[in-house]
Amino acid sequence: MSQPPTAEHQRLAEARVPNSHWRRWGPYVSDRAWGTVREDYSTDGRAWEYFPHDHARSRAYRWNEDGIAGISDRKQEICFALTLWNGQDPILKERFFGLSGTEGNHGEDLKEYYFHEDATPTHSYLRLLYKYPQRAYPYADLVATNRRRTRQEPEYELIDTGVFDDHRYFDVFVEYAKAGTDDVLMRITVVNRGPEAASLHVLPTAWFRNIWSWSVDEERPCLHARPPVGAASVLQADTSSYGTRYVYFEGTPPLLFTENDTNTRKLFGIDGPAYAKDGINDHVVDGNRAATNPEARGTKASGHYVLDVPAGGEAVVRVRFTTDAPARSVPFADFDAVCAARRNEADAFYGTVIPADLSADAAQVMRQAFAGLLWNQQFYHFDVKTWLDGDPGHPRPPAERRAGRNADWRHLYNDDIISMPDKWEYPWYAAWDLAFHCVPLALVDTEFAKRQLLLILREWYMHPNGQLPSYEWNFADVNPPVHAWAAWRVYEIDRDRTGTPDITFLKRVFHKLMLNFTWWVNRKDEGGNNVFEGGFLGLDNIGVFDRSQPLSTDGHLEQSDGSSWMAMYSLNLLTIALELARHDPAFEDVATKFWEHFLYISYAMGHQGADRDINLWDEADGFFYDVLRLGNGQQVRVKIRSMVGLIPLFAVATLDSAQLDSLPAFMRRMFWFLEHRPEFAASIARVRVPGQGERGLFSIVGPERLRQVLGYMLDEREFLSPFGIRALSRHHEREPFVVTWQDANHRVDYEPGESGTSLFGGNSNWRGPIWFPVNYLLIESLRTLHQYFGDDYRVECPTGSGEWMTLAEVADEIARRLARLFLVGRDGRRPVWGRDDRFDRDPLWSAHIPFHEYFHADTGKGLGASHQTGWTSLIACLLAGNMLSPFTTGGDASSR
Repeated sequence: MSQPPTAEHQRLAEARVPNSHWRRWGPYVSDRAWGTVREDYSTDGRAWEYFPHDHARSRAYRWNEDGIAGISDRKQEICFALTLWNGQDPILKERFFGLSGTEGNHGEDLKEYYFHEDATPTHSYLRLLYKYPQRAYPYADLVATNRRRTRQEPEYELIDTGVFDDHRYFDVFVEYAKAGTDDVLMRITVVNRGPEAASLHVLPTAWFRNIWSWSVDEERPCLHARPPVGAASVLQADTSSYGTRYVYFEGTPPLLFTENDTNTRKLFGIDGPAYAKDGINDHVVDGNRAATNPEARGTKASGHYVLDVPAGGEAVVRVRFTTDAPARSVPFADFDAVCAARRNEADAFYGTVIPADLSADAAQVMRQAFAGLLWNQQFYHFDVKTWLDGDPGHPRPPAERRAGRNADWRHLYNDDIISMPDKWEYPWYAAWDLAFHCVPLALVDTEFAKRQLLLILREWYMHPNGQLPSYEWNFADVNPPVHAWAAWRVYEIDRDRTGTPDITFLKRVFHKLMLNFTWWVNRKDEGGNNVFEGGFLGLDNIGVFDRSQPLSTDGHLEQSDGSSWMAMYSLNLLTIALELARHDPAFEDVATKFWEHFLYISYAMGHQGADRDINLWDEADGFFYDVLRLGNGQQVRVKIRSMVGLIPLFAVATLDSAQLDSLPAFMRRMFWFLEHRPEFAASIARVRVPGQGERGLFSIVGPERLRQVLGYMLDEREFLSPFGIRALSRHHEREPFVVTWQDANHRVDYEPGESGTSLFGGNSNWRGPIWFPVNYLLIESLRTLHQYFGDDYRVECPTGSGEWMTLAEVADEIARRLARLFLVGRDGRRPVWGRDDRFDRDPLWSAHIPFHEYFHADTGKGLGASHQTGWTSLIACLLAGNMLSPFTTGGDASSR
């Protein structure tokens, strides 16, 4: 189906053409650059302490910039963002504040309230709301109180400090609208929500990313003032990549200039530049006029507005960043008309994306989910070799670094716009997060989604051994292999919307994933028995042991989830190979490879033979568990009822019989294998037992085991929550799992909210809460299983209720429970706010929706990173209806 030709669709089409630059400017500035691995040059690898928030205003970054509602060009030569001061704070509000991993009682934690309200894929229109207190921001109180609290206590949030009491705060709306590819309008609307008039300093700020300090031959760029024109102050930016640009500030505010250089005197007691990064801060807050350059030039500059806003009133600041040189014409003549046009065009674009029959509330949730996803695109720069060896003319990094973090990733060179999980708490990409982002992204910007998936497979990302980079803290860690799943989903969305299959994209992905699959098989199968182990695998602290680390004794943990992810990976690659075989018969041979891999893994997980006393399937319990295998031959099932026992459901696909007939070589090999190795197909592949529509089934679980697993999953005393499927069964609230290991007791309790353990910094918990990505995959799996079993196969949902549903109906029920997290219920509340009247009952808050990292399993309250719109934006796919088909090998849009 072709897209309706809205203005935004036309811009997307133009953006595919070389030398068209609709994507050049975007929200590519991070929300946080301090406290990251890239900026850490310490001997001990303690990134938070080496570059703390207190240094950020005074210290130039090496790798990328941060700011409030910031935009930049795609290589981040020049940036633009918002700076504020309420007259009470000890520093300018130039960046969002939060606690480092050692300060928060549940790890690093943002302590601000801002909401991504709208965004288009080309960033032709962007809108963000920031809530800024009129009282002094309580920096010290937030740090001290959270440090005192234990892991068993709730986090002390900004709203708990009282700074928002009596509505004494400003709503600051930041809008960007493009009048052209290089003509960006910035509108700042300040609304005083308090009972009295209040003043606010507003400083729209432009600056160059500091690249001159790290290179011996890099020239320093320049910003300098021009004479006012048309009642506007004028700033000229001489860029090396784009030529001359101009910034117009309506109303002729004074312009303040400094350099984006480190204030070495303040931080280290060493003589340094006369004008430093914090010069504008010192000028405005401390009244130190000598801190800014009287010659009106530098590499950082702000227009300084002081607004007096009456109670309940508003004030507007207008700024334009453009190629147009000063002239007699007023630069703001068409400003409001352009902003209005872009808002209307955004409405028209989303009118083609959001189903017309959605409620207004659901449509709002869906649109804000897309907005957060698009705002969280970031310029990400990291050259590991340079980071390890040091920059020319600078002291060499500590020797410990050469054998420390990421030392084996010297090839990695990142210099791209990447979809981030969250630009404050996770201002770095993660392999499996990125894969989930690309599915909802494909609903609004398929080309960007495809490029993101290909990017992480490029030679300067993928390790030479075939491993994908996991995440900045440790690229060598292991994330679940969901890249093939995402690539197939994006391919399907693109094909169904355009009517043209992008076979070239699918081939490019497939060839690189072959290397990655081989890495997994060679590196993560300790016993060579097709049962996998030894990795983070995305589930953080779900078990007794830190699975990122090797066991401290001779032995290993065989993982139900690790093996299931690999079975799913095999089926995903099989699906892609069969699709490619429709266009090139040479792919039939490699399809056979993945079919057999799937059978071997599935058989190993569920078969108990003479060579393996126990396996991952517990026949007595009817559930999958991890198995601890020790060097002395002892084998122990780790009988924790957790998501690791549900992930086997992900490995499922149906086989279209019509396509099978069109692939004779694959069909011959498949049936030969089934005939000569019948034990592998006994309860795993039901190719010879056609289901609904004459389909075959590939699945780890057959109909009886499926019924047993779903009996647990759909039990409200176990996994089924009012808001989705829990990561850990509530059974462990009544019966905690305890194991004695090396003379110490290790315990796993049901924890529906924040984590009580320090594993992974304590800000991530898989011992009970609701996580969107695995819930989404469960919904997909149930729909695929329904495609095979049909309406005759029913299960009790909830378990013990007497209500019987088809698997498709169960999938819909879980989807409804997930949507319930964000939608206003009959009680007038959004569960994501945690039944807090300050949010739920106040219309100035309740319409603005956070998309958290995970959610309290019993209340629905959002937890973890508060803007993790990456995988949580999958809610948009669910609200859009059954836009994604069951996972089917072959077929086309007409078969769904």
